[in-house]
Amino acid sequence: MSVIDITDKAAERIKALLENRPEAIGLKLGTDTKGCSGLGYKIDYVTEADPSDEKVEANGVAVFVDRKSLLYLLGTRMDWEESRFSTGFTFTNPNEKGRCGCGESFHV
Repeated sequence: MSVIDITDKAAERIKALLENRPEAIGLKLGTDTKGCSGLGYKIDYVTEADPSDEKVEANGVAVFVDRKSLLYLLGTRMDWEESRFSTGFTFTNPNEKGRCGCGESFHV
């Protein structure tokens, strides 16, 4: 079992993002303090692997999970959603105990 699950749609979007950033070797997924519930998802480009991060490879892309966020993200499914009202990465996280009303943050 992988630390996180990257869907085909998420992998396609990551590939498209990385095409515009040739120096990047993947994306980094982590959490930071955010919103009224406490934690928010954070995504950034990775140009050099940090050996303390957990590297997840799926569908031809690499996502590096921040070591400090690992326990909060175990088992999370990363997807890409495009709808009339929102576009972006979505996360289905079995560790979440609740979300704030606006959906910007979560708590474990």
